[in-house]
Amino acid sequence: MAKKFIAVLTDTTLFLQEWFANPQRTGSVAPSSRQLAAAMAHWLPSNPDSFVLELGPGTGAVTQALIKRGLREDRLVAIERNPKMARLLREKFPRAQIINGDAWHLDHLLRSRREPVESVGAVISSLPLLNFPPEEAEALTQKIRAVLEPDGNWVQYSYHLGKKQVRGAASFKLRASKIVWLNFPPARVSVFKK
Repeated sequence: MAKKFIAVLTDTTLFLQEWFANPQRTGSVAPSSRQLAAAMAHWLPSNPDSFVLELGPGTGAVTQALIKRGLREDRLVAIERNPKMARLLREKFPRAQIINGDAWHLDHLLRSRREPVESVGAVISSLPLLNFPPEEAEALTQKIRAVLEPDGNWVQYSYHLGKKQVRGAASFKLRASKIVWLNFPPARVSVFKK
């Protein structure tokens, strides 16, 4: 129990340090709660061989929930811009493909792997899309749309509780939306499909 508490404290400390250094890019002052992570992990693809792309995994709270929910670690590709967090993720999830890079280049990053990833069954995003101009969010979501399998899900959370439709989601169909109150701050999880 003490070891788990120390890991959570360390993750939170790293998150706070990085948020103070660049709040626009970090987007949150603390890792996602277990409840928020579980709500996002609920939308894994039914095909166990499908890849899952996680954008902005931070210190791995949602990543851990994805693995706990049944995602094989070797089917996870995560893109994290922050080099400290990417290094931490590689230590925690050694069989996953952790890419230190910019999510807006996801198409190039997926194709340039030793074994290129052509499509994914789900995109799980913790990126703070409201922190970016609408045209940047739209550019990213079009790349998400291009990489999703036909029945794939794009799962996005936002701290803007009043809107079910998130920035850049105009060309997607809303599949589900849920507010997770047990998170700091509370967040809305929205699930989209092509």
